[in-house]
Amino acid sequence: MNTLYFVIPCYNEEEMLPITARALLEKLNSLISAGKVSKRSRIMFVDDGSQDKTWEIIEKLSGSAPEFTGIKLSRNRGHQNALLAGLMSAKDRCDITISMDADLQDDVDAVDEFIENYENGAEIVYGVRSSRKTDSAFKRSTARSYYKLLEKMGVEITYDHADYRLMSRRALNALAEFNEVNLFLRGLVPMVGFKTACVKYERHEREKGESKYPLKKMISFAIEGITSLSVKPIRFITFIGVFVFLISIVLLIRFFIVWCMGDAVPGWSTIVISIWGIGGLQLLAIGVIGEYIGKIYLESKQRPRFIIEKDLEKSN
Repeated sequence: MNTLYFVIPCYNEEEMLPITARALLEKLNSLISAGKVSKRSRIMFVDDGSQDKTWEIIEKLSGSAPEFTGIKLSRNRGHQNALLAGLMSAKDRCDITISMDADLQDDVDAVDEFIENYENGAEIVYGVRSSRKTDSAFKRSTARSYYKLLEKMGVEITYDHADYRLMSRRALNALAEFNEVNLFLRGLVPMVGFKTACVKYERHEREKGESKYPLKKMISFAIEGITSLSVKPIRFITFIGVFVFLISIVLLIRFFIVWCMGDAVPGWSTIVISIWGIGGLQLLAIGVIGEYIGKIYLESKQRPRFIIEKDLEKSN
């Protein structure tokens, strides 16, 4: 029988955590009773350097029921690093993991269908929102535009999927081979390959606490997603440089014709051509150099993606 680990990144979730823990425990017990997962299955909370009582609550939960466990990062590393820390800690302890956010907006009842797809051979199962009716018109339009932009940048991504997914141990071991420091798991997981499936679900409203992704963080996360998986923005600068330089050549020919006709303003042509020509060459040079810097940037950073301060399962 398969051992399941729920992996839940948490940052300042003291209000929501008891509600989330209760809902997940009920779901896990129902799965165990139905014989779908083993009694060794666990709910792993990952404290991402919270400033409130999140870790204290995780420790109390761990002491109250054997199904709960947790790890504490040494400092705040961001949602993606916290999620990866949980997945990498769980991969040798279980057969499958299901990751989801602590706000309980992802439908827990979709887990049954996740497991069914895994039993039918899927190594990765994506939770996909069936609609965005709970989002504002602005968020709906920007989300769709962002997914389309990522596709054009050459990033393989599943529309309307966040980080609610099932991954088998085989898929987790493959993910562990990726050494990117700048993480965007929504784009990285599809690179793993293997058989995948999608499960549609309705996303709920957060019951308590505040969203950990205000507009500023969402923009930063979006930029991270593009720059960590594609060098096309840098290549685009090169194309702009070439385009501007070609315009300067056209202007040079035009001004030469005007000069031959005797209608040129003295000195004006030289200044304009110099600005356009040198500007185009500078952009071209920056683009070419940036092409190489982009590749170095993607490969060279080898800082620790996370440092685990405490692991309740290992300390028990």
